Amino acid sequence: MANSCEDHERLLEEKRRALGEQHPETLAAMLNLADCLWTQGRLMAARKLEEQVVAGRRRQLGERHFDTLKAIGKLAVTKAAQGELEEARELQENVVNGMHDLYGEAGLETLRAVNNLAGTISAQGDFEAARDLLERVVAADVRRRVGGGADRATRAAAEVLAIMERDAGL
Repeated sequence: MANSCEDHERLLEEKRRALGEQHPETLAAMLNLADCLWTQGRLMAARKLEEQVVAGRRRQLGERHFDTLKAIGKLAVTKAAQGELEEARELQENVVNGMHDLYGEAGLETLRAVNNLAGTISAQGDFEAARDLLERVVAADVRRRVGGGADRATRAAAEVLAIMERDAGL
């Protein structure tokens, strides 16, 4: 079976040759390859690319730019998956704050970042704090979408919240 990341690897090499290592399109290709590697369970390789993207975007765009925050969020999820929960939590808290500044309390990107933070906090064993965050996601989305359907991240938060409440006997 062919490596499903080969196309991403080829594209990244083309971008590096044509545009240079730090060009925004090259950084985007790196992040796409990192996503592919992550889905294959190759977390160390994904993390290396994510770290390069974060460094490049911080230099080019600053800490509070959407693209930088998205890259930091992906790196945080990778670190959490590797068991580096404290560092992941710190990164995710920064992402939540940045997305809040950009999109407000009920912005979809803010809610997604809060949902990811809740997952890390839950993995650290602080189920009450995680539940509080998930309730915040659901409540904010309900206020934002009166009369509309829920966002995918909000549905996921609601499902995890229901499981936590079931397990706690609530």
